[in-house]
Amino acid sequence: MARALPKPALRPFLPADVPVLAAIFASAIEELTGDDYNEAQQEAWMAAAEDDEFGRQFAADLTLVATLDGSPVGFASLRGSDHIRMLYVHPAVSGQGIATLLVDALEKLAGGRGTTSLTVDASDTAQGFFAKRGYTAQQRNSVTINDEWLANTTMKKTLGAPQ
Repeated sequence: MARALPKPALRPFLPADVPVLAAIFASAIEELTGDDYNEAQQEAWMAAAEDDEFGRQFAADLTLVATLDGSPVGFASLRGSDHIRMLYVHPAVSGQGIATLLVDALEKLAGGRGTTSLTVDASDTAQGFFAKRGYTAQQRNSVTINDEWLANTTMKKTLGAPQ
């Protein structure tokens, strides 16, 4: 008899999550962004997880952790009331609805707080995901991380708008 797949769950960020979220962050960048960013860019981006500020940002933002069988497999954070700052999913569960679950929750939380629109600085890898959810490109950006230039796109979605 086939075993049912575990259902993903969401919970708030806990300070003890920092090491596993840093590992998810690095794995997602290393394994999922290679078509859009070169190795030097990926390494510079991943190095952000080695900074002490990395963990402090989770507590400063509204950060949700997605779990399967109690183990973290992804996370997303909302900065202020209207900016999705981070969205990362472990490559082993990529394409299984974890990112959708996380962003759905952030959109509902933001809307419940009276926010009328959300923005995100989407990596080239994530841009298609957000576009399918009704986010539209506003501007192209170049950011420097550890002496490497990386491009992303600021995207915006009006909450309550049809997808």
